[in-house]
Amino acid sequence: MGRGHGWEGAVLKLLRARDFTFTVTGAEDVSPQYRRLHLTDGGMLAATGVHPTMWVRLWFDNAGKPHQRAYTLVDPDPAAGTFDLEFALHEGRAGDWARAAKPGDTIEATVHGTGFERPRPDPSRVLAIADPASLPALNSLLDAWDSAPATIWFEGTTDGLPLRVDPARHEVRHVPRLRSGAHLVEQVRDELPGLLKGEPDPYVWIACDTTTTRALSSYVRKELAVPRQRTHALGYWRAT
Repeated sequence: MGRGHGWEGAVLKLLRARDFTFTVTGAEDVSPQYRRLHLTDGGMLAATGVHPTMWVRLWFDNAGKPHQRAYTLVDPDPAAGTFDLEFALHEGRAGDWARAAKPGDTIEATVHGTGFERPRPDPSRVLAIADPASLPALNSLLDAWDSAPATIWFEGTTDGLPLRVDPARHEVRHVPRLRSGAHLVEQVRDELPGLLKGEPDPYVWIACDTTTTRALSSYVRKELAVPRQRTHALGYWRAT
């Protein structure tokens, strides 16, 4: 652990993170800007187990320097030792690697920091705020509660994206990305309080860019007084 991974790898080694090597077995373009890779896990799932929204750190070479990005496992199968990864393709080393990935390619990965504390009791309603970067995690979350209703604020378009929703239980409110996410914050602040009323056991899940996620997390916990154990917030990317 840590070889070729720079100071980040050294820190993760001290934190007892675990290294694995994944191998690409196939790829498919879901849309021009969204690509799914099929991989074998190098023994990871048997060693770590699986939980909803589980993610791993992939290591890329960026002009000779190590660069890591986190990705959520899609359809992990511990018995087969396989899973998929989905990439919203942007400029950068991770996107370049995903575009070119072909069967037989390998990539190093580290497991540390992922976790999921399942709220008890299970949600009476899931209230999720997401975007294309957190789409795999959103799908995993919805799969974890396959009977609970959900209201989803999705920033950006879902056209051509594999959003797994059941129209009978899930309502998706599409929100355009305006003013660096401020429009999404305003819409959620306007609509969320009414949806929380009368819900005995809501669960609020926030996974957008870091600034938006922080603003909404603070609002939900401080102004709406949703208990910490009934919320989860994680910034999935940084706006530049």
